[in-house]
Amino acid sequence: MRNEGMTRGRFLTGAAAAAGAAALAGPVLSGTPAAAAPQPGPERATARRGLTYRGVMYECADGDAPGIGWNRTRMRSDLRSIKRALHANSVVVYGTGVERMAATAAEAAEQGLHVWLQPRLADVPERQILDHLAETGRQAERLRRQGARVYLSVGCEFVLFVPGIVPGDDALERVENMLKGNWDPEKAQRKLDRLIPSAARTARRVFHGPVTYGAAHEDVVDWSLFDIVSVNYYSYFADPRGYFKELDPYRKWGKPVAITECGTCTFRGAPEAGGMGWNTIDYSKPKPEVRGDLRRSERTQARYLSQILGVFERMNLHAAMVYEFVSPQSPHRRERRYDLDMASYSLTKAIWKTEDAPTARWHWEPKESFHAVAEHFARAGRTA
Repeated sequence: MRNEGMTRGRFLTGAAAAAGAAALAGPVLSGTPAAAAPQPGPERATARRGLTYRGVMYECADGDAPGIGWNRTRMRSDLRSIKRALHANSVVVYGTGVERMAATAAEAAEQGLHVWLQPRLADVPERQILDHLAETGRQAERLRRQGARVYLSVGCEFVLFVPGIVPGDDALERVENMLKGNWDPEKAQRKLDRLIPSAARTARRVFHGPVTYGAAHEDVVDWSLFDIVSVNYYSYFADPRGYFKELDPYRKWGKPVAITECGTCTFRGAPEAGGMGWNTIDYSKPKPEVRGDLRRSERTQARYLSQILGVFERMNLHAAMVYEFVSPQSPHRRERRYDLDMASYSLTKAIWKTEDAPTARWHWEPKESFHAVAEHFARAGRTA
């Protein structure tokens, strides 16, 4: 199934403001499907000290340009790096291409990683989004029955990606309308209160493992519908006690709490920009460029992630997933004003072989944040 909409990566870099609508993205484990292997439920994991699952997000996308979309060989190499170099024990596989997501999830499971599958079809009728969720859920159930450790997320921040909740043809227009107050929060909440339970029912009809939903921080969700309370979290506090205060209310449901997205961009002051750090590129220019006088700082990104992961460990949350592994559509360039990687949340910097267009020969290199997260994951994993 394919949607002529917006990729998550394109939304977070703001490229759609200039480029318009573009394609949204996303063999399983060998052997005959068998009865589901016993898996520890998320409830059992909460007795441990620190996080149970530490990982990163990995998008299975068509790509905004030829050469940077999902590639099986590249995917396998990336997952090896996630497992061996980043020392992660979990990965969020997300996108729109069900076959791509299933292949990626199967490879991750083969490499011993715990897997979260999250479909992100957007900007199409609600029925198509739920059908896409069901198709993804069937693949997740197949993996689960083959013994993979897999969770299913019914989606991500429906208020932004599902039409009709907030005015706008795509996520960028909806964000703009929300910032300007051109929406009705109460009406939007009523629509969410109908859609989210419908998505939960759709998921449970086809998948019999743990189910969750990728909510934005401060979203109002009936978490009794799900096995795990999940939040996409981009807050910043100079005093770490602010994180504890802000996240503690999620515990009231008596369920495992997971941070399903967290991170910051790669410039000085990025943590303070939170989830809007991507909005620092001017795509109205003939060649997109960085706005203002931003200064690249890999150290800023690394320090923030080290601090926030430490907070999640001390809170004994269930999981923390860093957004994200790589953003091939946002290349790093030596000339500051064209260094789109500054507005990227990824742990790696994409290096294009040509200045103005990607080719299949692009590669990534680790940022300081990659090494900081790898050190944290390795150390925490040894003491868990």
